[in-house]
Amino acid sequence: MTRRYWNINLKEMIEAGVHFGHGIKKWNPKMAPYISAKRKGTHITNLARTARFLSEACDLVFDAASQGKSFLIVGTKKRAADLVASAAIRSRCHYVNKKWFSGMLTNWSITKTRLSQFRDLRAEEKMGKFHHLPKRDVAILKRKLSTLQRYLGGIKYMTRLPDIVIVLDQQKEYIALRECAILGIPTISLVDTNCDPDLANISIPANDDTMTSIRLILNKLVFAICEGRSLYIRNH
Repeated sequence: MTRRYWNINLKEMIEAGVHFGHGIKKWNPKMAPYISAKRKGTHITNLARTARFLSEACDLVFDAASQGKSFLIVGTKKRAADLVASAAIRSRCHYVNKKWFSGMLTNWSITKTRLSQFRDLRAEEKMGKFHHLPKRDVAILKRKLSTLQRYLGGIKYMTRLPDIVIVLDQQKEYIALRECAILGIPTISLVDTNCDPDLANISIPANDDTMTSIRLILNKLVFAICEGRSLYIRNH
């Protein structure tokens, strides 16, 4: 994996609050190597280590994108939903930003069937086929379509399992991480001071509660993906 410069600087991370962890009573001892201090009852993340692992993650996604590989971004926190969607669309990644359904990846055949039904329903609506149905049936189909769009809209074009999964909140997306581990899908995860850094292939120690912190980390990863995709297009 080629190492590149991703313009990751400490001042920017401090301004974004990346270094703020959880209270010292809410911590995972496995995070000890990633904590530099305690301040007013709160753990402070070692930003030098954050920069190192974020840089490694950027290198990984750049190389994968330059080879035409696919990504799935998972972040179902309500406050981060729009950020996840916009970042994923910008970098042409799949995303889940509302709810992770158990078995979404491990029961891929079922998910694939639901996605096929979703695409068929969207096509029928666009072709005006709903106009020929009774109003009651149309209402039922539109409700179903709305639900599918809400929960599967971010993966509607996903035809196979993703090559890399990016997780923005380890504890909230624990099931997604476990499914990736079962399937052998490489994962990149933000890990706050209450998380387990061993659950992902690359764990980036960072504040996973503050929007500015999540946005900074996600933007760095998305930029690297976009750069990799540009290289892939040039070479093909």
